[in-house]
Order: sequence, then C-alpha cells, then structure tokens
Amino acid sequence: MIERFETKKVNIGGVIIGGDAPVAIQSMNNTDTRDVEGTLRQISELKDAGCDITRVAILNMEAAQALSEITKRSPIPVVADIHFDYRLALEAMKNGAAKIRINPGNIGGMDRVKAVADMAKERNIPIRVGVNSGSIGKDMLSKYGGVNADSLSQSALEAIGMLESCGFSDIVVSMKSSDVVLTIESYRRLRSLVPYPFHVGVTEAGTLREGVIKSSVGIGSLLSEGIGDTIRVSLTDEPKEEVYAATSILRALGLRTGGMRMVSCPTCGRTQVPLIEVAKEVESRIRDLPYNMTVAVMGCAVNGPGEAREADVGIAGGIDEFLLFKKGEPIGKVPKEKAVDELLSVIEEMNKSK
Repeated sequence: MIERFETKKVNIGGVIIGGDAPVAIQSMNNTDTRDVEGTLRQISELKDAGCDITRVAILNMEAAQALSEITKRSPIPVVADIHFDYRLALEAMKNGAAKIRINPGNIGGMDRVKAVADMAKERNIPIRVGVNSGSIGKDMLSKYGGVNADSLSQSALEAIGMLESCGFSDIVVSMKSSDVVLTIESYRRLRSLVPYPFHVGVTEAGTLREGVIKSSVGIGSLLSEGIGDTIRVSLTDEPKEEVYAATSILRALGLRTGGMRMVSCPTCGRTQVPLIEVAKEVESRIRDLPYNMTVAVMGCAVNGPGEAREADVGIAGGIDEFLLFKKGEPIGKVPKEKAVDELLSVIEEMNKSK
C-alpha cells in the first residue's frame, strides 16, 4: 500500500485535495472559453469520463466574464488559467472560478500579486502556483546553471514565498517539464520543504501514445512514492483521453477502485482470432459503462479462462470463434463476428440484478 505525504487540505469548489483525500483527476478544456455552450458540453463529457476538476484558458476579459455562466452550470469545479495579466485573475474570481492558476512571477510587481492574493483569501479561492521549465526566470537560470531540478524547485519556492508574504496559504503547487526525469527530480526536491498539496503532471507530453507513456512513467513514479494529490495527463488529443489515462494510472497503483477494467493477453502463435481488433473494440465500448467490473479478452480458449480467473466476465479465442466465460467458467461459444456484442449483452445482463 502506498503511503502518501501528509499535506494541507485545499478545497477546490467542493473537491478536497491533499491530506487524506483521494488523488483527484484534472483535465483542461480546449474550447474557446467565450463559447459557453461548447465549453459546458465538453465539461460534461469530461465529468462523464471521470474528471473531478477542469481548467479553462482565460485569454481576455470576455473569457473571464463567460466564467459566470460556465461556473453556475458546470457539474465539476472550474479552474481559471491565467498568464501575465493579473486583472484577468481578479475578474475570473469575481465570476466564480473555483481556483486560479498563476505564476506570481510573471503577473507584475508585488502590488499586483497582493491584489490577487487578497481577493482569493476574501473569497476562499485557492491559487495554484504553476511553474514550468520554460518559464524559469533569467536570475534563476543564471544562479543554478540552466534548467534543472534546482532552478525549477527554487522558482516554485520563490513563487510560494510571494503568496505567503501576502498572508496567503491556500496554495497548490506544480512544477512541470516535458523532461520526465527532470519533473520527477523537481517534485522530489520540493516535497519535504512545503506543506502544500502537489498538482503532478508531465507537461507537453505529446500525442496519445507517447504522451501516455511519458505521463505514466512520470506521474506513476511520483505517486508510487506518495507524492501527488491531483494529477493531469497532458496530451495532444481530446481532453477526455487525458481523463481515461489518468484513471488507468491511479487504478494501476491501487489509488482508485471501481469502474470498468479490462485485462487482455498479448497475441502469440496460438491465436486464431483477430484479438488485437477485438480487444480495442471491447476497450472502447466498456470504458464509459457505469459498472464495477473486470472484463477479460484472451487469445487462447485453452489457457485464457484460467489465466483470467479473477475477471468477472470475458471471452477467449478459439478457431474463428470465442468462448464466453464468467469467473473462469465457460458459458458458451459465439462466432468471432458476434463476440463483442455477446460480451456486452452478458455484461448488461449481469448488472440488471444489482
């Protein structure tokens, strides 16, 4: 069992992160925030996929003002992502943002940082200090010899100090890089130095395949060490794919249970059915089902049911057909063309009586 670092609890629009709260899943809308209806549709998709908190880009005042309607109707808390203009942070908070994400070092002098901190404190709105390897100041780069774990973690400490000097402590911290090892080392460096919850992720991780691999290694490594209170898998893909990936990472580490899970075997010379295509179709069709089940897709009818004995239900390939089984016990054979539909029918039937 993973022992997580104790941190301060932070309330993001009703979702608690830190302390003993479950690790929360985040994503970010890629809609134009001024498009209220389009943004809300995507937020609903994210929520249905398992997202706990989402973030929207606040590029201008019109976007900040659109938050008023978005936050009223959103089924999950909405975080405002701010760069450079402190006035956008103030407007976003006035319009219902559950949290704001800023880099205090790039929104102007301490008077502007204090204005943001004061309003956030008055309205009980947390602030995420977001430091990326691409946003490290020239002084830090010079002092620590470039982009490395020291310059990244010290930049985060400096930003935290700016908020603390304003009497603000409702803080979440992130330090992201596209370099997985740098990301891991930076979070390790800072963890014992601050009491705040960590938002963990690998930024600019890439497209679906590479991005999931890099994020799984980076986020998974940190979570396995007890570091991380909320996560985002950053992908160049549909935002809901980030949520599916994050959910899988948490389940793999035993940090989230329930939902639909799939196990499948690698193909080998014994496989006489199109297992790869079938497994992909099953995965696609079960991932949004509202049940708590393990489904197996196995290539060999001889060994498959036994190897997947812990699965609730599954199929195992034969010669141009599949064997259906429950808890390792055969219940019938189906042609390969009907295997997925039959499997889904069994899943639905098993859940009718629950």
